Order: sequence, then C-alpha cells, then structure tokens
Amino acid sequence: MTSDESAPRHIHEECGVFGIYSPKSADVASLAYYALYALQHRGQESAGIVVNDDGLFASWRDVGLVSEVFPPERLASLGRGTIAVGHVRYGTTGSDNKRNVQPILVNHYKGRMALAHNGNLTNSHELRQDLESNGSIFHTTTDSEVIAYIIVQERLRTASIEAAVSAAMDRLVGAYSLVISSPTKLIAARDPYGFRPLCMGRMRDGSIVFASESCALDAIGAAFERDIRPGEIVVVGKDGVKCDTSHCGKCPKHLCVFEFIYFARPDSVIDGSSVHIARQRAGAFLALEHPVQADIVVGVPDSGLDAAMGYARQSGIPYGMGFIKNKYIGRTFISPTQAMRENEVAIKLNPVRSVVEGKRVVLIDDSIVRGTTCRRTIDLLRKAGAKEIHMRVSAPPFVAACYYGTDIDDPNKLIANHHSVEEIAKIIGVDSLGYLSVENVRKLADNTEGGFCTCCFGTPYPTPVPKDDGKDRFEYKISQKEP
Repeated sequence: MTSDESAPRHIHEECGVFGIYSPKSADVASLAYYALYALQHRGQESAGIVVNDDGLFASWRDVGLVSEVFPPERLASLGRGTIAVGHVRYGTTGSDNKRNVQPILVNHYKGRMALAHNGNLTNSHELRQDLESNGSIFHTTTDSEVIAYIIVQERLRTASIEAAVSAAMDRLVGAYSLVISSPTKLIAARDPYGFRPLCMGRMRDGSIVFASESCALDAIGAAFERDIRPGEIVVVGKDGVKCDTSHCGKCPKHLCVFEFIYFARPDSVIDGSSVHIARQRAGAFLALEHPVQADIVVGVPDSGLDAAMGYARQSGIPYGMGFIKNKYIGRTFISPTQAMRENEVAIKLNPVRSVVEGKRVVLIDDSIVRGTTCRRTIDLLRKAGAKEIHMRVSAPPFVAACYYGTDIDDPNKLIANHHSVEEIAKIIGVDSLGYLSVENVRKLADNTEGGFCTCCFGTPYPTPVPKDDGKDRFEYKISQKEP
C-alpha cells in the first residue's frame, strides 16, 4: 500500500481504564467486562482484566475486542474477588502485539501490583534508559511498563502504595490516568495537567469504581460521584476512601479537547460537561463561522452526527440521515484485495439516495487527517446524486504531533501541513470547506476552567516534547541492539 492508502480512517486514542473495589467478595470480573464493553470505543486492539481475591491475582489479557478476549468460560475462570482492574487498548507507544496488552502485572517482595494506564509520557525514553542502566529488564515496549517500574521502585522505599504513586508522580511527565491494584487497595491517579479523563462512581452495595468515562459507570449501574481532579490520587481500602491532593494545582489544566470532538461517547460527561452538548455546540459554531446556502445537513457516522444536529439547529437548514453505517463490520474486517480496499468506505458507509439526491449538502465530520477517507466518502455522496457538497469540520486543522496519547506522530503526513484550505477542498472534491477555529474549539465545554490541550492544532506544548517521538520507538531501539 502507499502511505495514502494505508492512512487511518480516524485519529485514534490510546485506551480506556476501569477499576472496582468491592467491600466483600463479588463477581467483579463481570462488572469489569461490562464496563470495558462500554469503553470499547477507546481501544479495539486488546483487552485485559485482573481480579484480586485477597491478594491472589487472576488475570487474562489478549489481543482482540472485549467479546473476543472474554468468552463466558474465560470470564468465569477469573473467579470472584474484591478488586478488579480492566483495560482496553489502542497503542500510541508500542505495537499492538500480545506482550503490550494491559493491565501490567508486577511482582516484588512487598507484594503484587496490577496497573492500567491511559495516556502517554513525554519523558518515557529518558526514564527507561535510566532504569535499564540500573539493571531493569523490560518485557513490553510501552511507556506503561515504565510507569509500573517507577512505582515499584518507589514502593521499595516508601511505607505504602499510595506514597509510592505520589513519589512516582514527581518523576513522570506527560499524560497518565492510572488505575492500580495492590494486594489490599485500589488506587486511581490523574496527571497534574489532567490530559486524559478519569471519574469515580459508587454502586448500591458500596463498591467504589473508577473509569475513563462516565458511560462505563452507567453500564454497571454505578452512580457517578465526581471526576478525579488533575494531580489527585484516590485510595480505596478497608478504611474507606482517602484522597491525596498534594500534586493538584501544580500545572494549568490541559484536558485533551478531542475527548469532546471525537474520542468520548456522546452519553459521557467529562469534567462536568456533556460530550453530546459539546458536539452540538461545535456544529453551531461551525454554522456561525462558515454559513452556506444548502438544502440539508448530513453527519458522517458516528462522531459527526451530533455536530450536524448543532449545525442544522443554528443554521435553520434541515437535518437528514444521509448515511447508513454497517454495524456488522468490526475490528477484524480486512479487505483481501486492493480493489476491495479501495471500496472499503462503500462497504462500511452507504448514502441514502432519497435524502441527498439533487440536494445541496452540508457534510459534517470530526476531522481531516490525510484526506483519503473523506475523499472516498464525498465520492459516495456524488454518486448518490448530491448537487453540491459543502464540508464542515468540527475541529481545527491538524498541523502538529500529539505526545499525550493521541495517535498523531508524523506531522509530515497531515494534509493541512502541505495545502491551504482551498487546496484541500479541491483535493477531497467539495464545493467549499470550513474548519472550526481554535478560538471556538476552546468553548465547547461548559466547564472550561484551566483550559484544553490544543497542541495538535499548533498551540504551544505544555511540557517538553520527546526527541525520539515515534510510536514504536522502543521496538526500534530493541531492533538496533545486537543479539
């Protein structure tokens, strides 16, 4: 394949995490399973669950979707326990092979530890070099294992797991939302910038749960309690819930704005703001910034639908269901021939001819990465008889790499770095093109205290960025070593 043909259909985010602490032994594995199912959109490469039964850890992790990794008999084999930690993954550091599946399990003389991580460190290369020079042996190529090693290192010289996590946070730079099980406690921690979301809930039996998104709490009947503050460490054990806020307020908040544009499920609430409402607001801003005379507004399923509703409501142009998405093509769908690969968009999306034929269409999508996929989507609309196509994008143009957990690691492959808006419009075949401004993307959420990270749109990075920034940098490092 050429680089254009192999371009990703969407920007990917790293993963989703979940943890539960039950006051008595329960089927925590099944609860973790349903929560991970609700978080499946955050990662489709692999899934894993670790169950802690009074210090005895049972785990299963593998490549695949949650339903593929955990058939009923496999889930039942994990047994009952008081703590479970779960993870779904799309990797931004390290490849998608089985050795990189989480949660990560670590044994040391003070006990075992299971760790699930969402995010990406910017100083992982330096930390790993330091650890390796002191004799550490790595089994994965992820920065999550670096975090685990740092915490264990601190645990060997501190009095508790929570003290170890706090000390580790002094050494970690970048994005990390963590859920950690020790033999007796469940720990949740969020980096001081708050790049990635993490929330807390409570079940009727008193169980405490943590998840990347509130939709996972809904899936298991837990009541949303609050978001974990940037820099906060929450410890759950036999003595109840305790919070360490010593790292809070050290950095300005930089929640990734793409959580609201694309990553999160519309039914989630992140840091006090509805994702659904934020996406509708993005569409309304687009209508104000880039008005056009048209007959119908259409969204690209799924993340473009809410923004299309907002555009339609603000502009007064009717909203229509212009595409049907094939819901039965999953992660493992692979086109066996080049001809079929070229038709993959048509297999996954089909325009509704009666809705778009002869119409001037406003097409709403969440982003344009390289332009390949949206061009094919637009071709489908043309073939279905659309008279005009005016594309509106609910994010600003991508112009820079992300180092905090979003899979944008090569600015040279971003179409907006090589072409003007007018040129992109011609390349993808639309009559006009408009992006949401950086100014308005920062206004999407109701609660914008501390602000958003918008670095991929060209604003300054809040941390030093790594010199060796490739997604597979640790694989590359290994391949260069002598046997």
